[in-house]
Amino acid sequence: IIPAAVMWHTVLFLVLLSSRSALGQVSYSIPEEMSKGSMVGNIAQDLGLDVKRLKSGKARIFSGDSTEYIELNKERGMLLIKEKIDRESLCAKTTPCALHLQMILENPMELYTITVEVTDINDNAPTFQNKHMRLEISESAVTGARFVLDRAVDADVGTNGLQSYSLHPTDHFALQLQNHADRRKNVEMILQRPLDREKQERLTLLLTALDGGEPVLSGTLQIHVTVLDVNDNAPVFTQKIYKASVTENSAKGSKLTTVGASDADEGSNGQVTYYISNTEDDVTNVFIINQFTGEVSLNGQLDYEKINNYQLLIEARDQGGLSDSCKLIIEVLDVNDNQPAITLLSMSSSISEASPSGTVVAMLKVNDPDASVNGQVHCSVNENIPFTITSPSNFIFSLRTEQELDRERESEYNITVMCSDEGVPSLSSSASLRLHISDVNDNAPVFERSSYEAFVLENNSPGLSIFTVKASDADSNQNARVSYILDDSAVNGVPVSSYVSVSADSGVINAVRSFDYEQLKDFQFRVKAQDGGSPPLSSNVTVKIKVQDQNDNAPQVLYPVQTGGSLVAEIVPRSADVGYLVTKVVAVDVDSGQNAWLSYKLQRATDRALFEVGPQNGEIRTVRQVTDKDAVKQKLTVVVGG
Repeated sequence: IIPAAVMWHTVLFLVLLSSRSALGQVSYSIPEEMSKGSMVGNIAQDLGLDVKRLKSGKARIFSGDSTEYIELNKERGMLLIKEKIDRESLCAKTTPCALHLQMILENPMELYTITVEVTDINDNAPTFQNKHMRLEISESAVTGARFVLDRAVDADVGTNGLQSYSLHPTDHFALQLQNHADRRKNVEMILQRPLDREKQERLTLLLTALDGGEPVLSGTLQIHVTVLDVNDNAPVFTQKIYKASVTENSAKGSKLTTVGASDADEGSNGQVTYYISNTEDDVTNVFIINQFTGEVSLNGQLDYEKINNYQLLIEARDQGGLSDSCKLIIEVLDVNDNQPAITLLSMSSSISEASPSGTVVAMLKVNDPDASVNGQVHCSVNENIPFTITSPSNFIFSLRTEQELDRERESEYNITVMCSDEGVPSLSSSASLRLHISDVNDNAPVFERSSYEAFVLENNSPGLSIFTVKASDADSNQNARVSYILDDSAVNGVPVSSYVSVSADSGVINAVRSFDYEQLKDFQFRVKAQDGGSPPLSSNVTVKIKVQDQNDNAPQVLYPVQTGGSLVAEIVPRSADVGYLVTKVVAVDVDSGQNAWLSYKLQRATDRALFEVGPQNGEIRTVRQVTDKDAVKQKLTVVVGG
């Protein structure tokens, strides 16, 4: 139900923050005493926001008051009355009376200020502090003599407040109101016709105070006048306006000033007594006047943040009932007795390390109710961190990144916000915030070595683990998960994947086939390490595999050449001397290194004493002189070993 009391609203947007946090303003006006649940306004519509945005942005309402009068219905996008509002309790005589709220949204962070003006209704009648007032007036009082009457008070404001007075009957007296610069009215009763005590010793009059509401409310004061004989001089103050100042922390009993009035009469008719004629509790409970000396003293506690100016109406009366009045203006001076109050409006628990400089991570409201420099606040953050704090508007502070972030250098920050006022001595308060830096894939995997070299014996079994490549990634979680990939290339025209494979998870290099040193002595390929980021980052490394020889080939005899199973014949003359070179066995071994070294050995011979073979060169020579006794045919068997 939309109550008829919603009189007007306006919507005003002011862009005061960066593009990431806009400050908007909307104002409403409602009457006091609206029932709970009544609608204040459609905040979503007035700010041009979708109701879904209120939900996704976790919209919240903040107020600096201890009582939450307004609540947000995120389902409907409405501001509703949470607690019935009494304008007089909230603002007293202050006009206009308004509630100042903030609405904060997240993702992105946005701040809106809401002003709800609470208008007055006529729910308070004018009242007098006392129901009766007694005056003693000399019968010699001249026409035109003035008598100050008690004023009424009305808690309402504007036309609903106190508007006029009436006095009945008007046989002897007329009513006159004295207007002051502060719009207060001094109520005075003016003698219109001389009094005659002998005809009428006592008079009763009715003073009625009226407000301007509909319907009109009123309060009454009965005035009892006792007519006295001959007092023809009223007291007269030396000043009509007195001024004094006092600091809010002054002790009870502190002297403020002294007012004074004189009376030209003698005796008891010239004795003056002083009274504070204000009827408001915030005056009568705080200040006291010495009836006989006119000294005004402090009788209660002052608080500049609640009331910083008082106006006392002081009456001086003589014993004949004549009186005069003056005004005492008391200015309360502020002292720095309030430290800044920090309220966290919104806070991001985590931001990406890729966030640009100037990203808002938190918004705070800082309030210091003191005045002037005592209420001026500046905030700072701890040193050596990439953050700064700025104030886009009064009382609102934004915590922002000041430079680029690097999670690999610092993954979490503990930020202390210190707010101090400019009073002497300065008062301060602090708030601690913890911010996590989330990872982005900005680091490629890095191999432990710039290149790798490994060895494998030929004739290996397929599937043999040769060795392991290893790469690490400075990022975290999925961005740091490294996979290994064999780059496409060829070895002697054959894909390298037919020679080796790499485990994607472990980086283990496995042989796919058995290697033959005599066919392939070494080969190289590239392995890529790729992380799990999006998009993925990678790096490459060159791997060289060297095949090691095994003694897997027997020597081959090149000379003398044998065909089938026939023997090779060599001729030795009978005259051959010792060391005669008969022939040379020539052999080769396709293995390498020590596996290719050859040795020659005479295995069988017809006459072992006649021939020998060189173990290293395979030369067959005579050991002694050949004689006629030696057999014509000598059969030799030479074994070549590797």
